[in-house]
Amino acid sequence: MILVTAAHGNQGKRLVPRLVAAGAQLRACVRSETSARALRAAGVTDVLVGDLADPAVLARAMRGVETVYYVGPALHPDERATGFAAVDIAKRAGVTHFVFSSVLHAITTDLIQHEIKRDIEEHLVSSGLEFTILQPANYMLRHRLLPAFQDAVFRLSWSLDRRQSMVDVDDVTEVAAAVLAGPRRHAGATYELVAPGRFTAYDLARVISEVTGSEVAAEEIDAMDFLKASLGVQSLDEVPYQAEVLCAISARYSSHDFIGNPNVLAWLLGRRPTTFEQFVRREFRVFQEQMEKPCLGP
Repeated sequence: MILVTAAHGNQGKRLVPRLVAAGAQLRACVRSETSARALRAAGVTDVLVGDLADPAVLARAMRGVETVYYVGPALHPDERATGFAAVDIAKRAGVTHFVFSSVLHAITTDLIQHEIKRDIEEHLVSSGLEFTILQPANYMLRHRLLPAFQDAVFRLSWSLDRRQSMVDVDDVTEVAAAVLAGPRRHAGATYELVAPGRFTAYDLARVISEVTGSEVAAEEIDAMDFLKASLGVQSLDEVPYQAEVLCAISARYSSHDFIGNPNVLAWLLGRRPTTFEQFVRREFRVFQEQMEKPCLGP
């Protein structure tokens, strides 16, 4: 049996259908009943609802499991402790392969969430469990494109001149599915998952402009305003830990590039990884189709 945590998140929504289609015996762990209903509708029969920060929930999730795909709770103050507990409980439960979704350049310790994942990587490597570690670059995500499609403005909360590498989440989950299907081949591996290209915000805006046929401007927005909007709060005092993490991201990405190499991902996929232009074209088609749908009244 395969356990997938955060099974209705950015990766889970894409990974779970792949595993279901492949006929994998699957247990999905989510935090809400709403997410659980969506997974059951997608064909997952074994769904556990609970907070993985609770060791009792982790123990139930790991029971009878051979392989774990662990995605930690993003922006959670207990992310490190939960990751450590997941490794320890997996070992006690007899898990034979622990696949950890980490992050590109986890050694960058002035990024709080990177340092946490670096520590979990170390704990996993030292645990005696068979492991594979995936280190994706920044995700290409649809919601980050919507303002550019709607308002012709691409916004970031850090320096527009700094370069970043990115990766399509669909490519990440294609690799994850392959790793989960063939654990012996990938045992002991740590894989950087990076798409081609090193982009400034101006580069990204230019690609979006070429795809949409409209001039898209790049705009740096105030980090504090971005954080409030991202977290849905009026004051950052309401979410001090999350604000600290996101402020560290803005500071690091304003002072340093964040780049990687696509060779490993190309080898794992057996093809060229999805480029940012291909991603934008795909998402723009979806956006246009949604805009063309008739609005039905009550």
